[in-house]
Amino acid sequence: MYMKLTRILTASFLLIAGQSGFAQSNDAIGGNYVYQYLNIPSSARVASLGGTYITVKDDDINCGMQAPSLLNSEMSKALSFSGVAYADGIKFGNVAFAKHYDKIGTFLAAMNFASYGQFMETDEFGTVVGNFTASDYGLTLGYGRELNRLFSYGAAIKFLYSDYYVMNSFGIAADLSATYCDTTNKVTATFQIRNVGAQLNNYIDGANEPLPAEALIGISKRLAHTPLRFNLTYRHLEQFDLTYTDPYDLGDVDPVTGEAQVKTIGFWNKLSRHFIISSEILITKNFHLNAGYNFQRRQELQVSTRPALTGFSFGVSMKISKFIISYGRASYHLAGGADHFSITTNLAEFVK
Repeated sequence: MYMKLTRILTASFLLIAGQSGFAQSNDAIGGNYVYQYLNIPSSARVASLGGTYITVKDDDINCGMQAPSLLNSEMSKALSFSGVAYADGIKFGNVAFAKHYDKIGTFLAAMNFASYGQFMETDEFGTVVGNFTASDYGLTLGYGRELNRLFSYGAAIKFLYSDYYVMNSFGIAADLSATYCDTTNKVTATFQIRNVGAQLNNYIDGANEPLPAEALIGISKRLAHTPLRFNLTYRHLEQFDLTYTDPYDLGDVDPVTGEAQVKTIGFWNKLSRHFIISSEILITKNFHLNAGYNFQRRQELQVSTRPALTGFSFGVSMKISKFIISYGRASYHLAGGADHFSITTNLAEFVK
């Protein structure tokens, strides 16, 4: 049965990849795709663990938003609200709800939005004639089911809409994932294909742009007799070289010859950019500490002379009464980072 599931996922990947431009040439991934808000961490916990988290199967509905195969009965009637404020009035938020049905599976519905603030509208002479806003919206419908004691699978469909003043776009995307969860040895592994789809209505007629599709795999292990759990995720299985060459970066100049020194990026540097490592300290059932490190984020966004904490993230989750409150801090640049907040509860706890 599992081999059948694997073949279905692989065939789906190859079919959809060919239709959506999934397999790209060795170009940098940043700025080449539409609906980039799909890569914003779905919760404070996810943000604190490096920005992508597909390796733990528990009662956190936000994990089910990351990978649908993580949806399970413990998430039934879970309700979550998450939000983050970036620089210059850019805001992102989502709300999610899950419901489990015996012998059928677990369903997820989530709404998210990204608001990019207010902009000045000017005419061709630079005269301000008004203001306008730009926003993205998304509706996600997910489904996950356990195949047996060890394996589960899931799928999600996303309806995407962008409203950028006089330009707008509508698109559709899908996620597929499979998870292996061994509760005895406390090991979880997930393979996922995410954000595979296409624009149905383009910003500009005839200008079809690709979505940020990718394939990724992750594994987690909780150490026996300790409160420690370690997670490792490898992103972009479909493309090895994720480096970006800045055409305006002339590099260093040799002080003797005056010639420009060409920058070279080696194999290990390119390989490391795929990894996100993170750890959780499960102090009690109701109090967790999190930390993560995103190699790609550090390589792309650091200031070479002062890298500081770029790429690092940390956070905390605690349960107070019937609510789980989570905070995550992600460092994106020397100039600062972003503070993520989430509140999760289970409606079943309010019904006696």
